[in-house]
Amino acid sequence: MNLILWGIVLLGIYVQQSVSQKVQCYSEFSSGKCNDLLGEVEKNDCCMNPNYGYTEADGVCMYCGPPAWSEWSSWGKCSVSCTEGVMQRRRSCYGTGNCSDPEELGTVQTKPCGENVCCPVEGGWSEWGKWQPCSVTCEKGQKKRQRTCTNPVPQCGGSCSGEEEETTSCTTEIICPTHGGWSAWGSWGPCPSTCIVEGHNTPKELRKRTCTNPTPSTVPRGRDCADSDTDTRPCSGLPFCPVNGNWGAWSGFTPCSVTCGVGQQKHIRLCDSPTPKHGGKQCQGEEQKKGVCTIPVPCPVHGMWSEWGEWGQCRKKSTKEITCRTREGKRRRERDCEYRKHEGNFCVGEIVDHGSCYDIEGCRMEGVLSEWSEWSYCKPNCGPDSAQTRERKCVPDISQYSSKDIGMFSGKPKLNCKDLKKETNIRPCKNVPECKDEVIEQSPE
Repeated sequence: MNLILWGIVLLGIYVQQSVSQKVQCYSEFSSGKCNDLLGEVEKNDCCMNPNYGYTEADGVCMYCGPPAWSEWSSWGKCSVSCTEGVMQRRRSCYGTGNCSDPEELGTVQTKPCGENVCCPVEGGWSEWGKWQPCSVTCEKGQKKRQRTCTNPVPQCGGSCSGEEEETTSCTTEIICPTHGGWSAWGSWGPCPSTCIVEGHNTPKELRKRTCTNPTPSTVPRGRDCADSDTDTRPCSGLPFCPVNGNWGAWSGFTPCSVTCGVGQQKHIRLCDSPTPKHGGKQCQGEEQKKGVCTIPVPCPVHGMWSEWGEWGQCRKKSTKEITCRTREGKRRRERDCEYRKHEGNFCVGEIVDHGSCYDIEGCRMEGVLSEWSEWSYCKPNCGPDSAQTRERKCVPDISQYSSKDIGMFSGKPKLNCKDLKKETNIRPCKNVPECKDEVIEQSPE
């Protein structure tokens, strides 16, 4: 085979591989789930609308839009029912590409929990009490006895295993009277008329029953049945014949439900040829049919704000010098409106943020030991080495400034920390789940 022929073959393979694969296209994507199936179309066509989702052969729901984090899930159950364990919550990144994570929060967070300070201790049963009197005064009945969960009393939510009550049969050797009971109602008798005369009462049909289920005893004398042995009701039904429904003709297809990307169109028919009457059957089958339609126009992609950039240099608001002084300056930071395409909406809000600041770049400042930080989440999220950390360190003494918000201070000062050293506390997290086949976030140093 010559080189030209090989080139044609390779080109054909490349063209086949570059064709967009077929996917199941959905008009709704929510928290990793696809809803409202539109039908099977090309992947590129489905994702002309960035709000859509799709599934491939593996059945996993994918998002057409730009990458974005889901909300954190609720905290799960504690890993143990008593003493100390951990609970976890998770989030997912949906969309095409990687989600920004400047604070390195990851996809799993773990923290300690404690349901009860102690674990349940089971109790023990006392001896059975005496049998109670028989439940009847004639023939056979039942009697029961009880015991208590007090030997010993359970602790911390414990209990006793078994029943606290025991029942057995008993007899009085006295004959009881038999009271009468109604038999089942007989069949309804025929209606005395085949139609209802206008202006007259509706004829009634009746049925009977007997006091033979059981028949009341004579010695000792039982009670007769209460209420009547006859029941009546109005005759029902009129001599109108039922008319079964039948479908009319199909209407034409409606316009496509969207103005861009993949949507649906349908046509309908009515059960009006004729309409069912007087109990006639409804039309069988579908009232409408749906079909997939494609408008070959990309849908708008609305803009999404990026994370704020770093603060810029702290600058003077007036002619007075602010470096190494307690006078406030001004600084700014920016963010970008990303992903906007095809006339999508611009991001709502300001692209530039301004804030007050103190310029301490290169300033000689006395150091003080900070307060202890909050305990961190448990790291790693699984395995026996998971632990929490907190720290305190040498920070600038800002007591002379009117604001004590350390975030307002711009620049790196020359700190006199003397003997103030960074301190770190570590405590282990207990009853952490075992690690499985997933990415493990690093433990604290």
